[in-house]
Amino acid sequence: MGRRGQRRSGGTRTAQRSRRVRDLDNEGIIPVLARAVREVENGVARGDVRRSLRTKFQVVALLVREERARVRADAESSESHKAEQLKRLDGVATILAKTAARDPSLLSLLAEDADVSDAAKDLKREMLVAAGAEVPEEEEPEPEDESLARVTTKRVVPQSVIQRQLANPFLTPDFSGAQNRAAQPRRLATWELIGPLLSSFERASSGAVSCMTLPPPGSLDAPGDLVLMHHQAELVAAAAAGHRTFLLADEPGLGKTAQALLAAEAAKAYPLLVVVPNVVKANWAREAGLWTPHRPVTVIHGDGEDTDAFADIIVVNYEILDRHVGWLGEIGLRGMVVDEAHFIKNKSSQRSQNVLALADKMRLRIARPLMMALTGTPLINDIEDFRAIWQFLGWIDDKKPLGDLMAALEETGLTPADPPFYAAARQAVIEMGIVRRRKIDVAADIPARRVADLPVELDDAAGRSIRQAERELARRLVARYDKALETRTSGPTITGPDGIDHELVRRVATWERDDTTTTKSEDNVFTLMRRLGQAKAGLAADYAAQLARNVGKVVFFAKHIDVMDIAEKTFAERGILYSTIRGNQSRTAREESIAAFQDDPDVHVIVCSLTAAGVGVNLQVASNVVLAELSWTDAEQTQAIDRVHRIGQAEPVTAWRIIASQTLDTKIAELIDSKAGLAARALDGSDEEISSSVDVQLEALVALLTEALTERNTDA
Repeated sequence: MGRRGQRRSGGTRTAQRSRRVRDLDNEGIIPVLARAVREVENGVARGDVRRSLRTKFQVVALLVREERARVRADAESSESHKAEQLKRLDGVATILAKTAARDPSLLSLLAEDADVSDAAKDLKREMLVAAGAEVPEEEEPEPEDESLARVTTKRVVPQSVIQRQLANPFLTPDFSGAQNRAAQPRRLATWELIGPLLSSFERASSGAVSCMTLPPPGSLDAPGDLVLMHHQAELVAAAAAGHRTFLLADEPGLGKTAQALLAAEAAKAYPLLVVVPNVVKANWAREAGLWTPHRPVTVIHGDGEDTDAFADIIVVNYEILDRHVGWLGEIGLRGMVVDEAHFIKNKSSQRSQNVLALADKMRLRIARPLMMALTGTPLINDIEDFRAIWQFLGWIDDKKPLGDLMAALEETGLTPADPPFYAAARQAVIEMGIVRRRKIDVAADIPARRVADLPVELDDAAGRSIRQAERELARRLVARYDKALETRTSGPTITGPDGIDHELVRRVATWERDDTTTTKSEDNVFTLMRRLGQAKAGLAADYAAQLARNVGKVVFFAKHIDVMDIAEKTFAERGILYSTIRGNQSRTAREESIAAFQDDPDVHVIVCSLTAAGVGVNLQVASNVVLAELSWTDAEQTQAIDRVHRIGQAEPVTAWRIIASQTLDTKIAELIDSKAGLAARALDGSDEEISSSVDVQLEALVALLTEALTERNTDA
């Protein structure tokens, strides 16, 4: 009996220990993470990747990272307990990885510098509370002079920056432009003014102008053969007259880049920092070379090893600004341009904090630096999107209007209790430097149809692979040329001053173009262009998405189905509704896609195959076209643009041609343009194309082989 009772008692203790282990397993953060990650996994499996699900995915990843670090640092737990906890966390991480594999767009949320939204922060606190953890109070903002320290975790200082600092170790503050204001009665000191200022734009009457008073254009001459348009010259004249803050919100295609560069020249605002999205970084450097050719420009890549810190114009993209914000705040910047300024609307994001910290640092050193925010759409979600841009420009801080804006509001003699205050306040903000012009208002200043090149950099693995494939193609062409020289049995070798037999070069290029049977499929000129299209697809779609938010309707053209697939996936991830025209569509499906784009105000993009939609389609509801891949002829390109630029089009049309810098793409673009220009001159103004796709393919190979031979002869 006793033994039986002892056995029963022992079994009870074992059961109690098991229950206690199970209870512990169901306590803490890990069970909360396990439930959340299963919800994410099931949602992705259903294809229901809403914003809330993406937020939950990111929060689970953040908490797994933090909990793993906490467990490893826990000195009170046994090694076996730690191992068990880490094993369970690895299980959650494995589900996250498998889920991300099903929807690769989630991978961006795992990056160390990924933005953490307010919604994600709130969800994180809720999950910690549910786990019974102590949630720390929100930290108070640190003092202003420590702002740079809190917004970045990785700092780099390029060697040229050190050299510049040694060359000029003392940068004295410049307050020569400061305005002395007599003390004024602060009638509005006790009023909350930021809300009424924002509200004043919501209350604006229909047709109200949103452009500051601009002076008449001066006598500024554009460099070379460039022509400065009237509306562009007005803004430059304002900078020359002493205005120093601008929210330049002209519609896309009205030359905001040129205006910013020439405004900096008029204001002598050098060194000038230009912060831009990665997709337009190369374009800014090119435009600087055109509009201010006497001003050295440098583009920061990665950790900035090749940066020229002595340049007048420094271009950096948002994604790497955190690495360079330290030294940029110390070199005496006198001007700063933020392109696509709606990127900083979320003040809790790192990119916004970096930009605002640099702006504050500049104003500590320079009384009136040139500050320019460029965006065709300063408002994306609501009127609050103005806040970060106004703060960057120095018009407001977190709580109140500053400086000139506050003085202008005081001068109205009104308070928010007076109904006329709102119209007067809105005008006061506009006169601080809001410049907004629409295409339709300045149509006389711009061509009815233009093609604008947008160079992009392919600095990822795909880009490196493409450039390697180009080198392999060039080596094969050179080997074929050398073999032809060695085996030549008739006719003399006729070489030019550069030591190249150009007739043989053309023959070798012709063989390469025609002889596809002996060419590796991944290395010929056709597959290279396809790979370039694939590599550019995401960048082109990103730019089209920006245009869609700016102007509403965009036509996106591509040659290959896989490029269209990448673009459509990108639009879906960005929340952009689109329709599509493909060659395998039925007639009914095609008509429905066109009707959706033309008639549905929520469908902002139509993704078109160049061959399927290049002719016989009317898409004039849009005035912006993105050409994600180059055509082989100017005629095919023109046909695509003419789907928009046709009789009945009320607005000027801009075609944005996405070109991969330092690749075969650039050569093809130059060849297409030269053929088109030659045709136009030959036919006395006609735009009829006289060259064929075969011509361009041949000339591209000729150029590639000639360049390779020239480099070899130069090296020799």
